[in-house]
Amino acid sequence: MSETLQPQDLVITLLGSYVQPRSRLVWSGGLVALLAELGFSDGAARVALTRLVRRGLLGRERDGRLVHYRMQPRCERLLDEGDGRIFTFGEPRDESDSWTVVWHQIPEDRRLERSRLARRLRFLGFGSVQDSVWVSPHDHSQDVSRLVAELDVVSFATVFAARPAAQTGLPALVARAWDLSGLLERYEAFDAEFSPFRGRGIELTDAEAFQVRTRLVHQFRGFVQLDPELPDERGPVSRARARSVRTFHVLYRSLAGKAQLHFDAVMDAGGG
Repeated sequence: MSETLQPQDLVITLLGSYVQPRSRLVWSGGLVALLAELGFSDGAARVALTRLVRRGLLGRERDGRLVHYRMQPRCERLLDEGDGRIFTFGEPRDESDSWTVVWHQIPEDRRLERSRLARRLRFLGFGSVQDSVWVSPHDHSQDVSRLVAELDVVSFATVFAARPAAQTGLPALVARAWDLSGLLERYEAFDAEFSPFRGRGIELTDAEAFQVRTRLVHQFRGFVQLDPELPDERGPVSRARARSVRTFHVLYRSLAGKAQLHFDAVMDAGGG
């Protein structure tokens, strides 16, 4: 079950995976060309870039006839947070049985902050049990405290670290907070698609390595929002998760050199 690619999200994946240092200018034509390799029309690519500028994630700079983009501080913060989440996903946790509960009452006239909070909580693995109440089976109290401060909604949110008093009713809470149906199949599909490339990196061209690695990262990012990493006795997907995590790390490293060469070659065509 492959995750549908979305051009704005894919641009963020490209920036996070290949742009170092993050202050580097990136040629617009190169991004459009790379998105075309991944199946998007020029029009869809340019609309995605324009929307990322409007969201304050990219800055647009013109040099003669060429247009370049530079990551804005908010984009850099999101990528740093994303790296911390993606590259620790699936690692053993301190199973203290401490959950995090977030309650907020952000007013309607601050819908942008509500939306950003929801997206960031999902990326941390939280699930929503009802409007304005989010839960995680892990202690993310410090992460959430930093997040609500960054969004300037501290006065509208409360964060609790809590332990379930009993297992009674917990399965119903989990079912309400997360849609775990199909998660096992998603992990199995991910491993079936990408594990055949393990040990085959030498056979791929630079362009092929770029396409495989980019799709690998983009699809793996989706798991951090779908899988709350419940303790093993409440999470039957743990073995499938572990296989997919191994596949991700092996290919992320082994395809990095060729994929970066292709990205840089496309960007250098526009003086990037």
